[in-house]
Amino acid sequence: MTQKLDPKLKHRLDKDISHAVTNNRIVGLWRLMDGFHWLYGGAMVAIALAALIRSLGYRLVQKIVDQVFEQGLYQNALPWLALTFVGLAALEGVFVYLRSIWSAQTAEGITLRLRNYIYDHLQRLPFTFHDYVKTGELIQRATSDVSALRRFFADQAVGIGRILALFTVNLAMVLSMNWKLGLLSIVILPFIVGLSLFFFGRVSKAYKSYQEQEARLSTTLQENLSGVRVVRAFARQDYEKDKFNLENWEKYQRGKRLILMHSLYWPLSDILCAAQRLLVIAVGASMTMRGEITVGTYIAAMAMVTWIILPMRNLGRLIVQVSTGLVSYNRVMAVLAHPREDIEGGSVPEDTVIRGAISFEDVSFSYEPELILSDSPDKPAATPAEGTPSPVLHHVTFQCEPGSVVALLGSTGSGKTSIINLLLRFYNTSSGRILLDGRPLETYPRTLLRRQIGIVEQEPFLFSRSIRDNIAYGAQRPVTQAEIEAAARAAAIHDIISTFPQGYDTIVGEKGVTLSGGQRQRVAIARALLKDPRILVLDDATSSVDTETEDVIRQALARLIPGRTTFIIAHRIQSVMNADLILVLDHGRIVQSGTHAELMAQEGPYRQIYEIQSRVAADIEEAQ
Repeated sequence: MTQKLDPKLKHRLDKDISHAVTNNRIVGLWRLMDGFHWLYGGAMVAIALAALIRSLGYRLVQKIVDQVFEQGLYQNALPWLALTFVGLAALEGVFVYLRSIWSAQTAEGITLRLRNYIYDHLQRLPFTFHDYVKTGELIQRATSDVSALRRFFADQAVGIGRILALFTVNLAMVLSMNWKLGLLSIVILPFIVGLSLFFFGRVSKAYKSYQEQEARLSTTLQENLSGVRVVRAFARQDYEKDKFNLENWEKYQRGKRLILMHSLYWPLSDILCAAQRLLVIAVGASMTMRGEITVGTYIAAMAMVTWIILPMRNLGRLIVQVSTGLVSYNRVMAVLAHPREDIEGGSVPEDTVIRGAISFEDVSFSYEPELILSDSPDKPAATPAEGTPSPVLHHVTFQCEPGSVVALLGSTGSGKTSIINLLLRFYNTSSGRILLDGRPLETYPRTLLRRQIGIVEQEPFLFSRSIRDNIAYGAQRPVTQAEIEAAARAAAIHDIISTFPQGYDTIVGEKGVTLSGGQRQRVAIARALLKDPRILVLDDATSSVDTETEDVIRQALARLIPGRTTFIIAHRIQSVMNADLILVLDHGRIVQSGTHAELMAQEGPYRQIYEIQSRVAADIEEAQ
């Protein structure tokens, strides 16, 4: 049974974060924190208080040295000063703990919500997006780049706040003790900032290149695992290994360049910080010997100067690291910025009963140009490649009545699948219009339309779940075991399922690999039966099975078709001879249409195909 999220948690996860998509990265990051601002603000306050308490501890050291040891007042004051010192350390620890907890909760909460939002967004992107953007690229952006954003909120943004707090508080304390030492302690600040900004741009480019290559590596791995049977069947393991090694080597090279950028920054910043520290120590010691400052002031000031110099050094490091977070932000936003498919828009009410009368009126269609996913905050999320794609459908016109059977016949690439894609509104027509029950197809919400259309594909996709879950997948309501079994019986698969040790709880494996082709087809038919659609699409559903299995599947389809408007995509005329309307397509055009008898009575490709297929069938039968 599917578990449900707690309603309060679900409300937080469902919070719309599309307003975070903006060319201004600072504004976008702030909007991503929507709902967590107070918690994150509390973490920053805790950082500032912890820094203040640490500086007060150093001032206490100054008092101990100057007033206790130098003036000999240690007998009565020292125990109280010691307790105060311990108390300050404990209080600092409390604020450090609160900072860690609150920043971690914020980072994990933002990441949790962002991952859920990206996943939901990917479900709603149009097919024009998924046609061209590789799966491995999307996986990379939804996992690795989101993790980089989590590190940004958990470590880098908080780290910048901690550094600024330590720097400001300690500098203020040193200036209050001796303004000369205070000013001397920040001499290298312009050089550190300049060095950091110099490396910022270079690390950004190196990290972007590294992430792009990691995405390519993920795509290579994903394609190899998806096609593992083809790889084994063609004994191409060595070829695939070499291809992976090549991509992995390129990732290694780009990773080295990224590490080199970081490695160059550290020694340069160390040299500057060491020179700064030596300068302050030498000048401070000279001032102490001349009596300009006390020994306690010197000791406290040197400790505080350390927490001025180290933050400057770490600020540069964080500026460099923040560049990786901003690159990941751009990569994630490039996906989120792409407009979703409108699945609910339309004037037709959701409870409309579809009869299934369909009319194509002078429909032409071209697929959109290839989309190129961008990473830059200054460019759109995805831009079309140059060039105009060739039309795949030309002035297609036909109509069918509710409950009729329409066959689409033609060679590969003739436009059969494109007609179905338009019917499902996976794409919109380039010109012309499609009517459903007399209404333009665009007036139907996509959710209503797709609930009323069932598909049995040539190579049906099954999820790596139980057979029960796969059959029940198409239902728009909770279904009982009896309903699932009834659909399986009608699809002639129940008896086979009953022979499995786990029955309907059998896990079918990725893409249904543990089932035979015919078994997968019958599970898909059962899924369509349980959905009970008004319009049915059979995409060459019997072409890849043996004759005996084909006969069983045909019987199952015979129980599925009556009362529904049915489209049959086929290559073999024997599969469509009984159709009410047969459309013969060639290069996106309908070159013949009619019933089997009408088409056989005229010259044309239909009769030629029929005669060729009949001769081939006769030759095979004679050979047997």
